[in-house]
Amino acid sequence: MKNARIVIIGTGPAGIAAATKLLELGFEKVTLLEAENRIGGRIYTIPFAANVVDLGGQWCYGQKDNVVYELVKDENLVEHSREEMQKFMFIRSNKRLICYNLMDRLKAIYENILEGGKNEMLTYKGSVGKFVTDKFFKALEKPENSDINMTSAKQIFESFKKMENSSNASDTLDELSAKGIHEYWDCEGDLWMNWKEKGYLRFLQFLMKSTETNELGMLDQKVKLGKQVEKITWSREPIQIKCKDNEIIEADHAIVTVSLGVLKEKHSKLFEPQLPAEKIRAIETIGFGTINKMYLEFPDQFWYEREDWPGFTIVWRDEELAEIRGTSQAWLEDVIGFYPVVHQPKTLCGWMIGPNGRYMETLPEKEVIDGCMFLLRKFLYWKISEPVAFKRSTWSSSENFRGSYSFQSVKAEEANAKPSDLASPLTKSVDDNKPIVLFAGEATSYHHYGTVQGAVETGWREAKRLADLYVDSNNKLE
Repeated sequence: MKNARIVIIGTGPAGIAAATKLLELGFEKVTLLEAENRIGGRIYTIPFAANVVDLGGQWCYGQKDNVVYELVKDENLVEHSREEMQKFMFIRSNKRLICYNLMDRLKAIYENILEGGKNEMLTYKGSVGKFVTDKFFKALEKPENSDINMTSAKQIFESFKKMENSSNASDTLDELSAKGIHEYWDCEGDLWMNWKEKGYLRFLQFLMKSTETNELGMLDQKVKLGKQVEKITWSREPIQIKCKDNEIIEADHAIVTVSLGVLKEKHSKLFEPQLPAEKIRAIETIGFGTINKMYLEFPDQFWYEREDWPGFTIVWRDEELAEIRGTSQAWLEDVIGFYPVVHQPKTLCGWMIGPNGRYMETLPEKEVIDGCMFLLRKFLYWKISEPVAFKRSTWSSSENFRGSYSFQSVKAEEANAKPSDLASPLTKSVDDNKPIVLFAGEATSYHHYGTVQGAVETGWREAKRLADLYVDSNNKLE
């Protein structure tokens, strides 16, 4: 174990979890290669306004069976924010607030379809979009709902769909597998725990045992930043890993933790020889989408008139939506809403999905700010000053990520492709079970895909796979 050379590609939560676990188990020759000039992967905490903001992973989802929460629950790092996140305020494009009674009724119908229809969805062959749409409008035909205005219901339903897409990183609900979304296991408890004042990066620092004088902690001298991998030649031993700067690194094992988006774009050039057919099928059919954030800091908290203001979700009226479609502002249609940020008294965060979100990444910063201000002034009646600071995420346009996180798609269901296909290691031959190239990351998680806890679990999974290889078969590590 001390002599085994292990190279981990990527320093996101999966890579850092794998590395720290390997070191704890007794491996010593562990090296991490990171294409970015920072650690963290899709955890990206930056200084902003009065504190920090997370451009990527933001919340700790749930408590029971959540390895992230279990690690930090006694460290005073997270705080509950469920009440804040579950408030609903929907505003029309004519500045009219939708009454809570209507919202509560429609929300109850929608959530009952998703949760109450779980068993039916597990055997349903098709998309979430078709399943939910059919059920939603059939529910509106019931006598007890005859007083609900159908035009209003349709407009609000469009906002519900955008919010569901933002939870799953899908562009539309029509590409999201109805069966697949219930293969994800929610962790019981608060699904919206916030990382207090330090952001999600604090969790990675906890894993690495960082100190004020040694940021990388136990990974000190083991991380190489700015090392983009171009080719992994795995048909020989030792395997060879060629970096963009032409350095070639030899290893006994490699753990690949790059995003599914990167694998989709580069797998045919990244691996020599090519990957097995079942792994390629999984890479090409499992969904991988983009969620974007736009942070705006203002000189004052203009929403002070409503102390309980939880932000607002956009509901377009048909006539106003028609006005922006076909114009340079058409991309604004897929902004979900703007919401206050915990520990940031003068900051709002706008959320975006889909192709328009990816398009937003390509626009000049001023154009994005102008678009956000257009929406805020169109939907809200308060006097709003110009922002003093702005920052957006650009996950799709970054060649080292190409998106935010994975989801179970209709295409993957039709192809019978699963996260387990992504997770299966490469071996030297069919008859040799020795793992040469291993795979970790949220997309390889069977039941917690799309989350940090899923990524951490997979990093530990692959560390244990290697540890089991190096100990007596009768004394497997638990």
